Amino acid sequence: MKYAVIKSGGKQYKVSEGDVIEVDRLPQENGKVTFADVLLFVTDESVKIGKPVVTGETVEATLLENFKGDKIRVSKYKSKVRYRKTIGFRASLSKLKIEKIGSASSKPKEKPAQKKK
Repeated sequence: MKYAVIKSGGKQYKVSEGDVIEVDRLPQENGKVTFADVLLFVTDESVKIGKPVVTGETVEATLLENFKGDKIRVSKYKSKVRYRKTIGFRASLSKLKIEKIGSASSKPKEKPAQKKK
């Protein structure tokens, strides 16, 4: 089983391929999202722990939609002083589908040219 722990919006999420997760709203409307902040990468053969992130590993996801979450009601009450206050909050969220967990698809690094003496 292959999975990873990623960081998004100051929170950590355990994801595997095919998962659909809800994270804090991302600034884009739709398309591909790549997470380079991979904190833990686990395959059947090995475990890579980041210090603080695992280099060379990425998680690719598709942004399905941006939406608002359920309303949360918060009430304050103090007895004997007739104080009551109720407020509400709706979080802005993004729904992501995890497509690929694995190595970054980048070109191999070229060696720097040596200076001639």
